[in-house]
Amino acid sequence: MQPLPIDSLVPEIVAELRRSPNLIIEAAPGAGKTTRVPSALLDAGIGNGEVWVLEPRRLAARMAARRVAEERGGKLGDTVGYQVRFEEVASHQTRLRFLTEGVLTRRLLSDPKLKNVGVVVLDEFHERHLQADLALALLRRLQQTTRPDLKLVVMSATLDAGPIASYLDNAPKLSSEGKRFDVAIEHQSHEDNRPLADQVASAVGKLLAEKLDGDVLIFLPGAAEIRRAQTACAALADKNDLLVLPLHGDLSPAEQDRAVKPADKRKIILSTNVAESSVTIDGVVAVIDSGLARVAGHSAWSGLATLNVRRISKASAIQRAGRAGRTRPGRCLRLYTAQDFNARADHETAEIHRLDLAEPALELHSAGVADLNSFGWFEAP
Repeated sequence: MQPLPIDSLVPEIVAELRRSPNLIIEAAPGAGKTTRVPSALLDAGIGNGEVWVLEPRRLAARMAARRVAEERGGKLGDTVGYQVRFEEVASHQTRLRFLTEGVLTRRLLSDPKLKNVGVVVLDEFHERHLQADLALALLRRLQQTTRPDLKLVVMSATLDAGPIASYLDNAPKLSSEGKRFDVAIEHQSHEDNRPLADQVASAVGKLLAEKLDGDVLIFLPGAAEIRRAQTACAALADKNDLLVLPLHGDLSPAEQDRAVKPADKRKIILSTNVAESSVTIDGVVAVIDSGLARVAGHSAWSGLATLNVRRISKASAIQRAGRAGRTRPGRCLRLYTAQDFNARADHETAEIHRLDLAEPALELHSAGVADLNSFGWFEAP
């Protein structure tokens, strides 16, 4: 099994959780926290029950479960499994389960005490999805009432650990550096007003002209932009014998696997922000970043959910660039100027401050929470 930076920290992680009910782990992308920490907690018998790991996306849950099962020499669905919306790969033998945040909320409603669970790990908490905030608050409430033995671990790459540690009764914090190589970042010299697909094709052509010898990961806002970029890059791919593969949450597991698994040809991977965290794609040596993402919101005027293309934060841009430096020095071509980057927000706004709260309010009502104002949120809406 390949050594990872987090491995040296694992004994301390186990020791801290034997002493404390909660723990915060800060680890840079590539440290191995998603795969190595849950497996170590299971082997150490922390919490004397199952280990559940919350992932922000279905793709991350599937890939992490498969990687851990492979590392443990077992079959997916035996000791290690996963559960996402409309899909569950697990059995009565499963002791380590990766699941998406919304699934945990619903499991809490059907099994309020989580009686067979010893540890819950909230991975990539810095993304601050609404369901992650809700899950953390419900788990904290459970820990303070009927399950004082339940262990909580919060893991993040870019989150300021101070506030979350305070929320969890001054929980101890441990840090691990990731194994990252230098990434040369290039910005546009001026704003490019061409269609985004044409900008992507030009950037790919530039990398190929400079004899790029690995895979390219391209971040785009959504499936529609991915399809247009596929068309724009088709001629370049044919000429250079490359695979052009999409990667987003609506694809089938087989299509997602085709994008992330090694291939006999070099790949151009056109991805939404699902590849920004939790997912390591071997072979990527260059990133092309559009600087855009589709962001969920809520229209107070219409009362409807919205999904708009917006500029990503500095933290997200840094995460994206880091994907090019996981196995060797890489490059990142940003399709925006340095001035544009410097003007961006440091972090994304948490979903709890921008989404409709009707659904979590109903879920809390189902969980027996009568007063939403006094409910113990990490960050109140």
